Amino acid sequence: MKKTVRRTVTDKEDTMLLGTFMNRTMGLTKRQIRQAKFREQGICVNGIRSRSNTILKKGDEVAVLLEDENTGSSHLIPCMETPHVLYEDEDLLIADKPSGLTVHPSPGHYSRTLSNMLAAYFINRGEKVRIRSVGRLDRETSGIVVFAKSQAAAARLFQQKENGRFQKEYIAVVRGVPDIRKGSIYHRIEREENSLMKMKLSQSGKTAVTHYRVMGRGKEDSCSAVALCLETGRTHQIRVHMAGLGHPLLGDSLYGGPMEHIKRTALHAWKVKLIHPFTGEEIMLSADFPQDFKELLTEMESCDML
Repeated sequence: MKKTVRRTVTDKEDTMLLGTFMNRTMGLTKRQIRQAKFREQGICVNGIRSRSNTILKKGDEVAVLLEDENTGSSHLIPCMETPHVLYEDEDLLIADKPSGLTVHPSPGHYSRTLSNMLAAYFINRGEKVRIRSVGRLDRETSGIVVFAKSQAAAARLFQQKENGRFQKEYIAVVRGVPDIRKGSIYHRIEREENSLMKMKLSQSGKTAVTHYRVMGRGKEDSCSAVALCLETGRTHQIRVHMAGLGHPLLGDSLYGGPMEHIKRTALHAWKVKLIHPFTGEEIMLSADFPQDFKELLTEMESCDML
């Protein structure tokens, strides 16, 4: 699949080298730029094929021809269940994942995953699309998952994640109510010894930052609904950080959460905000709460999310 990405040079980019402009302003990787050099009309300024050392001036239009070898997702076994698609265009697909479903095939889950469903979704439309997830959700977590339809789109979205322009908001229902109603958690995380799954807080682990605010409180402060945003994306980050505060998620047996209220980890990827990788348009979406989650929230004495 070929796609031409265009960008006009502004005041602040006047006299910038074309190579620098493509990398910093257009968000292209060195590999993408190198590949474009060898395509006919691969890199053009005002319609004229140009070299990376070309000096740009305000008003110049830069066009770069990207090509993705889209062979489809032939490595996936198609699953004929219909995915819940929240948004789709030629570059992106954003889906609402139900709890109990993994994003990608994994041991014990080879054919019924969100990726397998999307493979069948594109096959049924006669399209060859190789999807790339921009972030993942645990199997029990419900909510928004973003997929890129090309390597170029994926690279730009991952760049947004690094600079904070790609934002996801989660809702968790936790035991008790945090003393500090709005705050940030700065605790490093690493894998627990002799465990394939469990993570733990550790001074020698990887940096992990979670921002949270309390959105609702249960009867007699037995539980609370908490909105969370991540600066980092460590495995089980929300679950480990909230358990470390003494407020594990309901249904999260791995980290000490009470099991009587819900049969799965009470975590939902609620909202996403990102910039379209090619049009520059801001995209904001939310995923409705599944029924088991709604039942928890309706029991809150004060909760403005429903």
